[in-house]
Amino acid sequence: MSSSAFLSSSSASPVGVFDSGIGGLSVLQELRSELPYENFVYLADSGNAPYGERGDEFVKQRTLAIARHLLDEHRIKALVVACNTATTAAVAQLREALPDLPVIGVEPALKPAASSSQTHRVGVIATRGTVQSARFEQLRQAFSDGTEFRAQACDGLVRAIERSVEEEDSEAASSPAAIEIRELCERYTAMLGSFGVRTGDIDTLVLGCTHYVFIKDELRKLLGPDVHIIDTGAPVARQTRRILVQRDTLAPEADDSAPSTVRRGTLQLYTTGRLGALQAAAKRWLQLPPEHCHALAA
Repeated sequence: MSSSAFLSSSSASPVGVFDSGIGGLSVLQELRSELPYENFVYLADSGNAPYGERGDEFVKQRTLAIARHLLDEHRIKALVVACNTATTAAVAQLREALPDLPVIGVEPALKPAASSSQTHRVGVIATRGTVQSARFEQLRQAFSDGTEFRAQACDGLVRAIERSVEEEDSEAASSPAAIEIRELCERYTAMLGSFGVRTGDIDTLVLGCTHYVFIKDELRKLLGPDVHIIDTGAPVARQTRRILVQRDTLAPEADDSAPSTVRRGTLQLYTTGRLGALQAAAKRWLQLPPEHCHALAA
């Protein structure tokens, strides 16, 4: 990507959002809420998912290739890496390779979890790639003074969530997808230990993967009403706003006379996987019609 192409970006240029699959749509929800006038282009690398069960070198290569694609094809003015695994494995290299592109990553919210926990025991569920990363260990060490973090890699959970969106009646409790997700949640939360507000209990659960936001209701049923469940979507959206303001590329607000229900910014979604899966996810979680979704060669 040439620097001149990047420098041509303006407030009208879109913000790029990237994830290994559909999980980043949870971050996109928060971005659209925080930045309703921005144009967004979302890329789900579902044809190569899940990243959390692949090696760091593969994730680095894909992350850099996708960032360059979004620059070349869409002239993005900033990139939100809405994937914990890609953030931990590749964001440092990405910023070095594309120093003029503002990059916002996502990381497990250990700091707010440590601050809010009353029992000083915090559970973290994430992909294996995130849990085993050096960056995650650095975060754990940074905020472990007085707080015990128990981390659990949740193999298979991302795949189950990705599959669930295409299954007919997937939101019914008796559907195969719902049963699989529930069984995996039960298994992995049990491996972390006892949840609750008593001394020795885990009273806070950090969702260390953007996909898991979409199963928060299932986790709430398992853990009860008193356990605090934390994700990173809203803080990432606020950070994106701060960066756009700093760089003077924030999209201007529309005429105040326009109806508040009208979405001012545009949105296009792309996938390297099955187009039907992205269309189903966009309809289910963003209430978007299928024409917003497009297939992209992996």
